[in-house]
Amino acid sequence: MSLVDTNWLEKNIHNIKIIDCSWHMPQTNRNGFGEYLKEHIPNAIFFDLDKNSKTNTDLPHMLTDLNSWEKIMGDMGIENKDEIVIYDNSDVISSCRCWYNLIYFGHDPKLVHILDGGFKKWKKENKIINNKEVITKNSIYSCKENIELVKSKKQIDENINKNDFNVIDARSIERFEGKVVEPRKGLRSGSIKNSFCLPFKELINDDHTFISNDKILERFKSLNFDFDKNLVFSCGSGVTASVLALAYSLINDKYMPTIYDGSWSEYGRN
Repeated sequence: MSLVDTNWLEKNIHNIKIIDCSWHMPQTNRNGFGEYLKEHIPNAIFFDLDKNSKTNTDLPHMLTDLNSWEKIMGDMGIENKDEIVIYDNSDVISSCRCWYNLIYFGHDPKLVHILDGGFKKWKKENKIINNKEVITKNSIYSCKENIELVKSKKQIDENINKNDFNVIDARSIERFEGKVVEPRKGLRSGSIKNSFCLPFKELINDDHTFISNDKILERFKSLNFDFDKNLVFSCGSGVTASVLALAYSLINDKYMPTIYDGSWSEYGRN
C-alpha cells in the first residue's frame, strides 16, 4: 500500500504522521517551505529536501549519513513505529524521494505511504487545510542503512559490462537522447550507456495521481528489458528516479527501491 488516496488520509489524519516534502526545480522560482507556511494539510511537518541531504558535497539531494538522518527524524518527532503519509505540491512528485530515503534508512516500508494526487488533489476536493505552526516533540529514532538500495557511479560503470541490473532513466526522452541542453550548468547532454528511458511524467495523470497499475505495467513492458534483473532508477538529481521506483513497487510488491543517487548530476559532468 505505497499509495493512499485523499479519503483514506482524511479518515486517518489523527492516527498518523504527515510530511510535506514539496521541492521544486530551481527554474520554477517556487519555494516549497514558503508555500507550506501559507497553507498545508493539518499537522503536516515540512521536510526540506535540500537541507536534509548530504551537506559536504556539491551534488544535489545525496543521501546523508546515518547519524544525521537519526537527528533529522528525531527533530521532526518521528518514531520508528510511526505510520507516515508523505505528500507534495510539486510537478516532480518530490514526496517519492522522502519515501525512498525513509525506506533506505530502515523505516518499515509498510508504514510509509505517498498521498496519491498530493496537495493539488487534496485542495481541489476542498478538504481541510490551514497554516498553523506544527509543534513537534523530539523523539528517539534509530536507523539501519539498507546499503544495497543505492548505487554509486563506480557500480553503474561496472554494470555497463557486467549487465547485472537494468538502469531506467526518469528524465524526458529529449534529455535522455541528448537533444536538449541539461537544466543544470556544467553537465553534458546524453545518458548512461545501455540504460533505458521511461519519463516519469508518463506515469502521472493531470491531477498528479499515478496512472493505473495495468498502465504502469504496460509502460515498463514496453522497454523490453530482462525482468529477471533488478531495476535501478536514475534521473537528473535522484528525485524523479524515486517516482519510477514507487511506480514499480505498485506492480511488484517485492521490489525495494534502488536508486543511482548521483544520477545525471554526477554522471553527466563535463
